[in-house]
Amino acid sequence: MTQPLDIVILGLTLRSSWGNGHATTYRALVTALQHRGHRVLFLECDKPWYAGRQDLPSDLPGRLALYADLDQLADEHAGSIARADLVIVGSYVPEGIEVGEWVQSVAQGVIAFYDIDTPVTLAQLARAECPYLHPRLIPGYDLYLSFSGGPSLRTLEQRYGSPLALPLYCSVDPERYRPESLEPRYDLGYMGTYSDDRQPVLERLLLEPAAAWPQGRFAVAGPQYPEDIAWPENVERIEHLGPALHGRFYNEQRFTLNVTRADMVAAGWSPSVRLFEAAACATPIVSDPWDGLETLFEPGEEILITHSGADVLQWIRDIPEERRCRIGEGGRRRILAEHTAAHRAETLERYFERTAGRRPAHRPRPRPAAVSIHP
Repeated sequence: MTQPLDIVILGLTLRSSWGNGHATTYRALVTALQHRGHRVLFLECDKPWYAGRQDLPSDLPGRLALYADLDQLADEHAGSIARADLVIVGSYVPEGIEVGEWVQSVAQGVIAFYDIDTPVTLAQLARAECPYLHPRLIPGYDLYLSFSGGPSLRTLEQRYGSPLALPLYCSVDPERYRPESLEPRYDLGYMGTYSDDRQPVLERLLLEPAAAWPQGRFAVAGPQYPEDIAWPENVERIEHLGPALHGRFYNEQRFTLNVTRADMVAAGWSPSVRLFEAAACATPIVSDPWDGLETLFEPGEEILITHSGADVLQWIRDIPEERRCRIGEGGRRRILAEHTAAHRAETLERYFERTAGRRPAHRPRPRPAAVSIHP
């Protein structure tokens, strides 16, 4: 274990899990880093959307500080940025390009970009329309932490000049997500914010089986779904579940469905945090296919991979209970062996030591931002 570090994270949000997977990812990682003796300051831009939809304060680890704009960030936190051993700037941070430019001009320690949305980022960079990262900034980040592995890492290094791009997948806190002795309420459930690209897959893999099996019990939890969706009568709609209720929701399902964003499918090697949360609860997962999934879970033994609603319906109706439980237990064993927040914190320590040892004395400086930021 490395010596205790002073770490500053500038992320989208720690306070609110509404409509995003960033908060639960950061909370798990920060908690694990604290358990390993590191000191973590999380800086969050104070936006009304998240301020009005905060989770319980008891869910928030580390030290959280809010800032209203770039000037306040610079006025109040330049010293913390300059002194930190490791500064991490996350994807989707408001005014992330300007924030990144400022951090790279102030920080004296290792600087990392943590991309919780790597396939989306790469697609936006290719179209020259990414609001939180500019290609000129990537060489100035000593380390690019990516939610995606596989070919995306080579793209970041070879096309965009990242000095070092490495995977730091999402993770789960096994103390919060674990099996519970609950009577199942649903044969198949799904949790995720609405998105245009996921909806056709959700309809094929959950709504069609629900319509074909009126006796079955189904649930879809998540915000922002259009009001004109025709939900079958046996599909319960849940607008939002806070993180404290995620574990219970998974434990109330006989099977849970994982549906992946189109950019993530195209990139491959891009697991969502919901995948790990469900597996940690020993809930058998039915997932759409994508490259790299088989490196995380063994198909047929730790996860079920499907292309059709007919397969889904057959599995949730006909799989023997013994096999259903065995698949769920296999998924949980894999999580405990490889994908807990403690694993990610240990990985981040290794990455830091590797990066600190090869960090150049003078990193490339970004072009100054056309904004008012003063030290």
